[in-house]
Amino acid sequence: MHVTAVLVAYNRRELLRESLQALAAQSRPVDRLVVVDNASDDGSREVAAELLEPWGARARLIPLIENTGGAGGFATGIAAAVAEDDVDWVWVMDDDTVPGPDALAGALAAHERYCATGQDDLAVMGSRVVWTDGEDHPMNTPKAKIRASADERARAAEIGCMEIRSISFVSAFLRAPRVREQGLPIADYFLWNDDFEYSARLLRGARGLYVPGSVVTHKTAKRGSSDADPGPRFYYEVRNKLWVFRLSKALHGWEKLLYIGATARRWLRTFRASSDRAQLRDCLKRGWRDGWLRAPRSTREVLRDTGVPVDVMIEVERLSKPGR
Repeated sequence: MHVTAVLVAYNRRELLRESLQALAAQSRPVDRLVVVDNASDDGSREVAAELLEPWGARARLIPLIENTGGAGGFATGIAAAVAEDDVDWVWVMDDDTVPGPDALAGALAAHERYCATGQDDLAVMGSRVVWTDGEDHPMNTPKAKIRASADERARAAEIGCMEIRSISFVSAFLRAPRVREQGLPIADYFLWNDDFEYSARLLRGARGLYVPGSVVTHKTAKRGSSDADPGPRFYYEVRNKLWVFRLSKALHGWEKLLYIGATARRWLRTFRASSDRAQLRDCLKRGWRDGWLRAPRSTREVLRDTGVPVDVMIEVERLSKPGR
């Protein structure tokens, strides 16, 4: 198995340093590394260039001239990764993700054990995500696959894993052939729900695993869920969720109904916990309007003129064709 890690960075220089050092120290080495810098202005680009030097030709830094958000950064990095014909898995993470020394080895070991139970049909794997205290991070709690068959559950449980339907981009392993089939994350999501939509799209009709033996630390400022008083970012939560429900092919119809109910409950909790409900009401109004009246631009349109290298942009164009 050839694994290319993709790390998206934006203005978290010291966390980026820690993350890159952890990637370099994996017990099972990463084969290639792509770092996408989202137009940082805090020296992150220089830190990345310094730490990537020992990797030589196995690493690539893509410095963008515009902040394209997590969605655009991951679309760029994943496109660069799958442009290499021999890549099997693309391992994605943010710059505040610090992989444990056996994070990669643990995931690949789970894949190998899973293959031994039957056919090789995995499309996505997700790591166990903990906070700095070592406890599971509530922002990245894995969601079991609804209506997974008894056989699916048994295959996963046999190797100490769990069937999943979606996963966050905080240490997700994406099967490269599946990426080439389904295309890239939707860059116009900018932030929030891009990983939900994309991983669910990859997993529709395919298998996914939560792998407790692959552990990473998500170094957020607080140990809390993303629905705890999100402030102005709530606009993206509303708009992008509506885009998922209206336009994405990631979910079956019955799944959309269940997720709509869960989303309504989540938004209610968000309002109850907020210290600025007027701001949330404004975000809800604007997000609701844009979620219904607009559609996301194509990823190639979003990434055009942002500093994406020509060879990567060619791959973006190829993976953005209709049907992908």
